[in-house]
Amino acid sequence: MASRRYKVKTPEHSAGGEEVKDFIENPEVLVEQFSKTEDFFQKNMKPVLAILGFILLVFGGFLGYKYYVSSQDEIAQKEMFQAVFYFEQDSLDQALNGDGLNFGLLDIINDYGATGAGNLARFYAGTCYLKLGEYDNAISQLSSFKSSDLMVQARAYSLIGDAYMELGNFSDAADHFDKAANYKPNKNITPLYLMKSALAYERQSDYPKAIARYDKILSNHFGSAEFQNAKKYKVRLETMAAP
Repeated sequence: MASRRYKVKTPEHSAGGEEVKDFIENPEVLVEQFSKTEDFFQKNMKPVLAILGFILLVFGGFLGYKYYVSSQDEIAQKEMFQAVFYFEQDSLDQALNGDGLNFGLLDIINDYGATGAGNLARFYAGTCYLKLGEYDNAISQLSSFKSSDLMVQARAYSLIGDAYMELGNFSDAADHFDKAANYKPNKNITPLYLMKSALAYERQSDYPKAIARYDKILSNHFGSAEFQNAKKYKVRLETMAAP
């Protein structure tokens, strides 16, 4: 039977060597290669199967976990409906703790904390605690909340800042108002957070940083609701800071 020969350049040849390997494509060579492969698997069957089994286990576990979290999230959203209703009615204790028949926000966090609904429950719970004057609890819940949403994540940073202001911790308050202002800046909410940050710095008597926040509003947010106040407060602080 006629055979076909292919010349395959080796690294030695490409570097200037003269070595050329012949690849012979015929049934005998193919049988020999399959035999070598079969021998390899027979000799290494256990480790190969163990590796394949581990890969399948991890992949199957990942898919199973995603399905579980998705199904749990649907349940949590239904369970949280009444708690959100109480929140909107300012029935804050019932929103947090439930009414004996329906779950409260804290139940959702405890039972479904890994879901999207559980994450959102932290935002609601932190807001409840802030309104109730439980500022440390508010900071704890809101700090655990994470979102890619433009409005909600910035709002969470700002609420943490509000809690720190109530605690008299103006440094951490300013840091969180800055986070809110710098999180996907936009003309609608950024000026408000800059005003809050300026006030926090003013409470620390750090007038240069407060003035810098007012300058940002005057430079970047002309026409905003905060523009005129920023201009007025800046002049006041410049007068106070003057020697």
